[in-house]
Amino acid sequence: MAVGVTSFQWFFWGYSLAFSHSAGSFIGDLSNIGFRNVLAAPSVASDRIPDLMYAVYQGMFASITVALAVGAVAERGRMLPCVVFMFIWTTIIYDAIACWTWNRSGWVSQLGGLDFAGGTPVHISSGSAALAYSLMLGKRRGHGTHELNFRPHNVTQIVVGTVFLWVGWFGFNAGSALSANMRAIMAAVNTNLAAAVGGVTWCLLDYRLERKWSAVGFCSGVVAGLVAITPGSGYVPAWSAVVYGVVAGSSCNYATKVKFFLGIDDALDIFAVHGIGGFVGNMLTGFFAADYIAHLDGYTNIPGGGLTGHWIQLCYQLADSLAGFAYSFGGSCIILFLINLVPGLGLRASEEAEVIGMDDAEIGEFAYDFVEFTRDVVNGGDMLDDDSKYSADRDSPIPHEKAFSSSLGDDPHRSR
Repeated sequence: MAVGVTSFQWFFWGYSLAFSHSAGSFIGDLSNIGFRNVLAAPSVASDRIPDLMYAVYQGMFASITVALAVGAVAERGRMLPCVVFMFIWTTIIYDAIACWTWNRSGWVSQLGGLDFAGGTPVHISSGSAALAYSLMLGKRRGHGTHELNFRPHNVTQIVVGTVFLWVGWFGFNAGSALSANMRAIMAAVNTNLAAAVGGVTWCLLDYRLERKWSAVGFCSGVVAGLVAITPGSGYVPAWSAVVYGVVAGSSCNYATKVKFFLGIDDALDIFAVHGIGGFVGNMLTGFFAADYIAHLDGYTNIPGGGLTGHWIQLCYQLADSLAGFAYSFGGSCIILFLINLVPGLGLRASEEAEVIGMDDAEIGEFAYDFVEFTRDVVNGGDMLDDDSKYSADRDSPIPHEKAFSSSLGDDPHRSR
């Protein structure tokens, strides 16, 4: 749904607001609304990349950013207000941050900030929005009690999804060189190395506590490494990617505790991995950026980072990171607050829907057949059909849930 909504928004006016040639320092205009005059003319990114190609490429950045941000609705957010949020958030928040970061007219670009593939526009903005969404939604039913099971939903899918991300990230990072050149190759090397070291680091940190080699922990570290290296992949030497992986794996691992300190139920740790990971990556880029790496494409010239004596770069990176966090978090809270005031667009699902499950209540479909089988067959019909969206009776299932619990002792199936 995020890709669908954002793809239309990007075509309608998103690309124009972010990458129009006549953009201001904060956001673009509507000169390219509906891809008007977006064909073979050079894009704002490169004279060698046509507008339409760049529009399609950047549209995928926008789509994945929205998908990351709305992961915060897990297990208690309604779909309709979430879809409305996708369109508004992309327009007001993402397009503006993308403009000021990557458009040559943007204030971060003019300042000299370095963000190769999306440390602030993609990761800090989505992590901040997810934190805001989690705050505005409130905690899931049963959060902090035995009712809510925090185990991973499906470890196999986590591993397969991480493989897809790891491979796909080469397209985002190496592709941001906008050419098949040595800078793109360096970005690919950095991407792979940071991901590998990040995965091992997170896994080792978890092992010291559990004495288990967690596949989920390794995958989390891989994503943390990928996130951190994103802004620096085309600016830093390969050896520094090891530092990115270690620092990102460690900081994001410990950042998963922040939600408990803040009392916010960030179900997927989006802020910990993407928000904190993006910030770490931005700051490390300000330190490790090297002029000779950036110039591998033959035309990009930068003064370098702190390691080469250009310490002011760290200030530029900090200003970019804090501005992105403040704008995305504050703006997201305002957008969500206003959406929640509109009749029919309440953000939070009812307790009934949470008990039934969001798959049934909001989507009407299940990921696994055994969910229906367990409810309707194994439970012997004790959970009545009116608990389901498919039934005409929508009374609260909570009394039936209690009745089911009290009748377990008489259930002949339990002895089998």
